[in-house]
Amino acid sequence: MSKLILTVDDSASMRMLLKTSLTAQGFRIESANDGEHGLERMHEVTPDLLITDINMPKMDGFELIEAVRALPQFRGTPILVLSTEFSDEKKARARSAGATGWITKPFEATKLGAAIRRVCP
Repeated sequence: MSKLILTVDDSASMRMLLKTSLTAQGFRIESANDGEHGLERMHEVTPDLLITDINMPKMDGFELIEAVRALPQFRGTPILVLSTEFSDEKKARARSAGATGWITKPFEATKLGAAIRRVCP
């Protein structure tokens, strides 16, 4: 069975790009438009992997990662950050919040797919 991925990004075009490129690689995709919606969707779809942006309204990616990690059923769920941010400080903050990895936008679909397969075998 193909892996179910929840993508959380406030950009509709980025959500569509992720859905198109990851569906073509055999993944099933659900999406949310901000961190609060993403946390709701985690409960609804129980994904195998979460991909989140950092800069979003209502609840940013760091807050989403911390909220997901606080829930026992999602402690082992891999979380990839996909962001235009790339500072070591932000990456360290994401790691301490519980992120599994970091990918900088714009992304290459094949590299993103390889990263997903690495953290979510």
